[in-house]
Amino acid sequence: MWYLIVGALLLSMGLMASLLERLPISPAMFYLPVGYILGPAVSGLINVAPAQHAELLTALAKMALLLSLFTVGLKLRMPFRDRIWRLPLRLGVLAMLVTIPLVALTGTFVFGLPLGAAILLGGILAPTDPVLASDVQIKNVNDRDLIRTSLTGEGGINDGTAFPFVMLGLALLGVPAAATYSDAYALLHVAWGVIAGLVGGWLLGWLVGRLVVGLRRTFQLALGMEEFLGIGLIALSYGLTELIHGIGFLAVFAAGLAMRRIESTNSGQQDLNPDDNKSVINTMSASDNKEVATHPTKASAYMTETVLSFNQQMEQFAEFVMVTLVGILLSHIGFSVAGALLALLLFFVIRPLSVAIALTGADVTPLQRRLMAWFGIKGIGSLYYLVFALQYQWLAPAGFHSSALAPRVSSMVLTVVTMSIVMHGISATPLMEMYQRRRLR
Repeated sequence: MWYLIVGALLLSMGLMASLLERLPISPAMFYLPVGYILGPAVSGLINVAPAQHAELLTALAKMALLLSLFTVGLKLRMPFRDRIWRLPLRLGVLAMLVTIPLVALTGTFVFGLPLGAAILLGGILAPTDPVLASDVQIKNVNDRDLIRTSLTGEGGINDGTAFPFVMLGLALLGVPAAATYSDAYALLHVAWGVIAGLVGGWLLGWLVGRLVVGLRRTFQLALGMEEFLGIGLIALSYGLTELIHGIGFLAVFAAGLAMRRIESTNSGQQDLNPDDNKSVINTMSASDNKEVATHPTKASAYMTETVLSFNQQMEQFAEFVMVTLVGILLSHIGFSVAGALLALLLFFVIRPLSVAIALTGADVTPLQRRLMAWFGIKGIGSLYYLVFALQYQWLAPAGFHSSALAPRVSSMVLTVVTMSIVMHGISATPLMEMYQRRRLR
């Protein structure tokens, strides 16, 4: 039955891909109802309980999230001295620091959650996920549109920076593994995690990228297997950084940035024109081309583009699996009215307010500010942090039932993610087309 279901779904997507591109919907909007139908609420063909299968779900969601973060890093080609970096940093850090307390306050005073669960809810729902709406992410590495660049960069940053808040929420719920995030040295622990993640991931990405390019240029070695190179670097940067208690998600994002930085340093502004039949950037196929792979100036571009091409294909598969899984989990745990209310508050009040505060004084137009506020998409990052938290036993304070707390939070999170997929998926294409028309005028 599993083989029949997976085979039918994958073949259907392969056959319908061209049709979906013509419709004003994202592929995720197709995966979501399919997952719900497969779940116990409709057909009962697949029944996955979030709490009982938390470890397996965490492993799957982590792999999808790591792949997404590395791909985002590879897409961001701007040098760090470029002022455009200020926008994703503002959104990924400042907007998140406003979002989490506002969600926590809402959870406490509107929905009656204990403080630990409310902070955990804020940490789970803080990350944004531009992967689930391809119309709002960077189309190619030369894209310098403020909205696309800001939202793509924000998704790469806040998936990692939300981790300490998730751990703080778990610590307040009595989880021993998270206790260090609520003691007197918590800020030092967080600072070390961020620094070790960014610096460690960058160094590993830079060293591996330089090693491969050097071997290809000088000795014509390390040719091919870019797929292994990308996945290997993801695993290496995450594993080593976690080993020294850094935040592995930031490390993987930084490793992608480092690999792209090697390419941009070596290539400069050459090979950027996609209309040039000699161009490497944006037109590189994943085929084996020894002449280009060992070229003095094009070797790094070939390496980066082939890794990016493979990762983007894997990212589409990961999106399919994760969104279908969201539908299955929602079918199991049920739609939450409280989650729907929270989604509306998050999309129309909390997110716009946090973006307005984060972008105070920024050189963006009112339309750009409004679109950045609207596209605070929830997806794989929120799903990962939910199932990650469900691995532990939560201890609710007096007056709250511990056994009912996790299912309630799970239902709220899955409802918010579902509404985000639908509402942002429907609005992404028409809003971005409208924005593009105004830009051209």
